[in-house]
Amino acid sequence: MLGPLVNALVVIVCSLAGCFLIRGIPDRFEDLIKKAIGLSVIFVGIRGALENERILLLIMSMVAGAVIGELINIDKWMNRLGLWAEKKLGLSGGAANSKRNFSKGFVSASIIFCSGSMAIVGSMQSGLQGNHETLFAKSILDGSISLVFGASLGIGVAFSALPVLLYEGAIVLASLVIRDYLAPEIIREMSAVGSLIIAGIGFNFLGVKEIKVANLIPAMFIPWAYLAFMSLLA
Repeated sequence: MLGPLVNALVVIVCSLAGCFLIRGIPDRFEDLIKKAIGLSVIFVGIRGALENERILLLIMSMVAGAVIGELINIDKWMNRLGLWAEKKLGLSGGAANSKRNFSKGFVSASIIFCSGSMAIVGSMQSGLQGNHETLFAKSILDGSISLVFGASLGIGVAFSALPVLLYEGAIVLASLVIRDYLAPEIIREMSAVGSLIIAGIGFNFLGVKEIKVANLIPAMFIPWAYLAFMSLLA
C-alpha cells in the first residue's frame, strides 16, 4: 500500500499548497491556465486511448458504461459527497459559485487521478510485484495538477486524495485475487477506455460542453468483464 499512500499524500500537500499559497490567481490567468490544462488533458487522454486494439470493444464499453453510470448517476452522488464534505468543514456559507468549485474540484480531480492507465498499471505492479515506481511517477504528475487545481478550484481538490487512496488500494488488493485474469490485453483495453474518459475531463475544462464524466467511470471495467468472460469460454 506504499504507492497509493504516497500518491494520496502528494495530492493533499500540493492541492493545499495551491489553495493557500498561490490562490487568488487573476481571472484571465486562471481561465487561460484551465484551457491549457484542458488541451493537455485531451492530448494525454487521446494518446492513451490510441493504444486500444479493439475499437468495437472500446465503443461498446463507453456506451454500456454510460448507461450503467447514468442509471446509478455517479456524478450526482459524487457531487453530493463533495457538498456533504463542504458542509462538514463549515465551508458552505460562501457564494454558490464557491460551492460549485468545491464539488467540481473534488469530482474532476478524482476522475483525472483515478481514471488513467498509470493508476491501473501502477497499482497492479504494486500489488503483484511490490514495484511502486509507476505510482511514484504518477504522484509527481498528480502533484503538479493538484497545485494548479488547488489554486483555481479550491480545497475540494485535496479531498480527491480519498478516492485515490481507496481506488488504488482496492486495485492493489484485488490484483492479488484476480491475477489469473489480468492478461496484458485486459490492462491495455481498460487503460484505453480510462484514457478516453480523461479526454472528456479536458473538454469540460475548455468549457465547450459539460460532460458528466463521472457517469462514464463504469465503462473502464467493461473490457475486464468481457475479456475475462471470453477467456473462460476459450
